[in-house]
Amino acid sequence: MEADESAEQRGTLRSMDRAGLASWQLGKLNRVLSEARAENPLYREKLRSTPDRLGGIEQLAELPLTTKDELQPAGGERYARNLTHDPSAYVRYHQTSGTRGRPLAVLDTAGDWAWWVRCWQHVLDAAGVEAGDRAALAFSFGPFIGFWSAFDALAARDVLVIPGGGMNTLARIDLIEKTGATRLFCTPNYAMHLAEAAHAHGVHLAELPIETIVVAGEPGGSVPAVRQRIEQAWAATVIDHAGATEVGAWGYGDAEGRGLRVIESEFVAEFLSVETGRPAADGELSHLVLTTLGRFGCPVIRYRTGDLVRPRRTDEGSDRFVFLEGGVLGRADDMLVIRGVNIFPTAVEQLLRGFPEVVDYRMTARKRGEMDELVIEVEDHLAQPGRIAEELRLRLGLRIDVRLAPAMSLPRSEGKSQRFVDLRAAEESSAEEATAGGASNARGGGDG
Repeated sequence: MEADESAEQRGTLRSMDRAGLASWQLGKLNRVLSEARAENPLYREKLRSTPDRLGGIEQLAELPLTTKDELQPAGGERYARNLTHDPSAYVRYHQTSGTRGRPLAVLDTAGDWAWWVRCWQHVLDAAGVEAGDRAALAFSFGPFIGFWSAFDALAARDVLVIPGGGMNTLARIDLIEKTGATRLFCTPNYAMHLAEAAHAHGVHLAELPIETIVVAGEPGGSVPAVRQRIEQAWAATVIDHAGATEVGAWGYGDAEGRGLRVIESEFVAEFLSVETGRPAADGELSHLVLTTLGRFGCPVIRYRTGDLVRPRRTDEGSDRFVFLEGGVLGRADDMLVIRGVNIFPTAVEQLLRGFPEVVDYRMTARKRGEMDELVIEVEDHLAQPGRIAEELRLRLGLRIDVRLAPAMSLPRSEGKSQRFVDLRAAEESSAEEATAGGASNARGGGDG
């Protein structure tokens, strides 16, 4: 079951019991580890003191974790440090968005790219995409991974792929109309922005033949209020998807929007308790750790993704891949502690999207002394931010500063949205510099 897996074979993989799946994963994992030790400079060093072969999938937990900082190039290097081969052996270049630090340039071999496409077939299965469909891809086709792999996966499924790069929002809506697209691929917030623009120009999206919208890049596809708004505007079903440039296309959602499943035939997923750092119990808030099972030119082994999830495992049903209840709940570094209460931006978004008059919003996290502070700007047709602040107070038990923003003043984007701006680290750094400068000035005055 490799590059040309059939839908039936993928279904067989998804229906394996946990023991059968663990055996399947172990065979692939040992090959990944063997090749990494022999050929990958980063992992040759990291795995130097580990066994040559693992006797069980549970032994993976004994290997060292990998962090994104470790992948950052050092010295005169240009690419991610987990490359197995010389750069001349690679055929695909992509880079991370850089919203959480420096962009990371990642390369893939032809074989790695075929693996990406294979992973995406699970997403397309979940979305019910079939040969003969017409898929519109509303993203920029820049160096960020976006839906590049989806493009090739759709073509491999004999779907007419309609690229929407280099177009403004109205041109993309016109393209969807003219081509009779049946599937749409974009970020959840851009799906809402398309709906907003269509409504303003008298276009009735519900009359278009779009049946399914596959969303990625943001957690909104598993946020009930966001899904509901998109599905009502488009009269279509939303399917969530999760992936990352440095990891791969690792997850797909269900039609009910309850959460995501990890593609466990291509990834080993581990869950470390946020509270204890130990293997998490079912339903416990956890750090998601992933190991790739088919990306030999740029592997990640026990990679800390930074995503927070709640896993649910089952040995029942036709799809037994581990389920992440509510999808990606947030990023570990996005969590705010406001007056002792842990808050994720996704929880706030769920409440904001419950107000149909709120067109757009932006959350800004700052530091006030040792405490986190959250300010929310809203484009609100009713111009009544007080009612939103009161709802947040009732539902979250917190008083949050909600301010009215002029219509169309907040930025829109087809890529990852900037609706959560985190200034905490920058402000802490500035405060430290100011403190150091003050201390230096005081010492200078004393010496004089």
